[in-house]
Amino acid sequence: MIRNLAAFSLVCFALGLMAAPPAPNIVVILADDYGYGSLGAYGADSALIRTPHLDRLAREGRRFTEAYTPSSVCTPTRYALLTGRYCWRTSLNHGGVANTLDPLLIETTRPTIASLLKKHGYATGFVGKWHLGYGTERRVDYTKELKPGPLELGFDYQFAVPQNHNDITRVFVENHRVFGMRSAKLTPVPGKLGLDAPERDDPKTMGDLTQRAVDWLVQRAGKPAPFLLYFAPVAVHELVTPSVETQGTSKAGPYGDFIHDLDRSVGRILAALEKQNALENTLIIFTSDNGGVVNPGGKTGTNKIAMQAGLKINGALRGGKHDIWEGGFKVPFLVRWPGRVPAATTSNEMIGVVDVFATITAVVGETQLDRTTTGPDSVNVLPAFLGQSSAQPLRRDLILQSANGVYAIRSGPWKWIEGVPLAPQGKKAPAATGPKADQFRPRLVNLVDDPAEINDVTAAHPEIAARLAATLRLHRAQGFSRD
Repeated sequence: MIRNLAAFSLVCFALGLMAAPPAPNIVVILADDYGYGSLGAYGADSALIRTPHLDRLAREGRRFTEAYTPSSVCTPTRYALLTGRYCWRTSLNHGGVANTLDPLLIETTRPTIASLLKKHGYATGFVGKWHLGYGTERRVDYTKELKPGPLELGFDYQFAVPQNHNDITRVFVENHRVFGMRSAKLTPVPGKLGLDAPERDDPKTMGDLTQRAVDWLVQRAGKPAPFLLYFAPVAVHELVTPSVETQGTSKAGPYGDFIHDLDRSVGRILAALEKQNALENTLIIFTSDNGGVVNPGGKTGTNKIAMQAGLKINGALRGGKHDIWEGGFKVPFLVRWPGRVPAATTSNEMIGVVDVFATITAVVGETQLDRTTTGPDSVNVLPAFLGQSSAQPLRRDLILQSANGVYAIRSGPWKWIEGVPLAPQGKKAPAATGPKADQFRPRLVNLVDDPAEINDVTAAHPEIAARLAATLRLHRAQGFSRD
């Protein structure tokens, strides 16, 4: 009898193991300034650029057509992705970005995707563009320990570009220190802090970051713990500096070549996962921090060259980075997870990059998050990832904010633009004149009927404008926006 019970217990235990699939690895890739129309899966002309690895994610996964960033500039989106919270709830509430010398924007007590996954036994790594500050002092001293930073937010490892591809540090940061720091000596020159450390080689930066990400993945090989890799490439942010390997490979000039660098980087990540037999149990999310730059007056003019060649950086959308228009917020969003995410499918569900937080935590079984403290603006959109149908939209609305601090709210086909720019403390708000004056006026648009956002239909639908304006005010007034 005892022998039979023991055998029965072993069978039950074995069945239990079979019933519980292993926790998936998770890779989140956040490109920089990468527009909606800049990859093949979203309609880019293959005669100009080719993105085979990104297109593979779409072919083997799910492509979202209505994915939005919460901001049309860098820092706020990165903050929202990690915390599930709109960045305008912080001191950075005027639509701008963190400066190179600013302190850490995220409180170390605030839950992040890294800290929550770490509680579930995940190894956590960050490689790429940080742009969320370091330390607690008003002015960061890069010759000293850079703490708190990503490691105090749940990451086991970081190898970072502190702010932007063209920031004044010109160095990498590894864990708590400038990488390769030789001494505390400073030799400032215009545009550079002059740190006594190896300087980034711009055309090699994408390759250097990718290699670090691959190395970290290789170190995870054979280890039982699942992992989270947050990889934030610097492409295609200015300075546009394609690698030697991609120079001249596109028909869209250096900007197109830099897109090829981004695609090659994604390909190397996929290859590293495949080599470790980890690809099939890895959830991959690829998206961008905001839309592409379409202002031809950039520092290098590479965007202008690409557009003149015929590249529609943001597809048919109006505007781009910095703007309140769709081109600033609507971004590529690709999800691959074999056996869970249906392959070669498209979703028109409205989702936000801010939803990555609640969705990833749902993947590991945490679905009852306290909205007052944890991911207050993040909605679990895992059903949309998995292709599950829903009678109602998973998200009722999304709040957007431009670089000038102009708010908008998207709900169903409607978009209400508040049109009142905010100003950083001690500075004047942008003048409601000039080339962007149209963004500083209240406007209601129907994006289905008017995707170019030309016609203000407030007079025809005053009740909708009033409802959305009231919802926007409510979400701003309280500390959360999700149900």
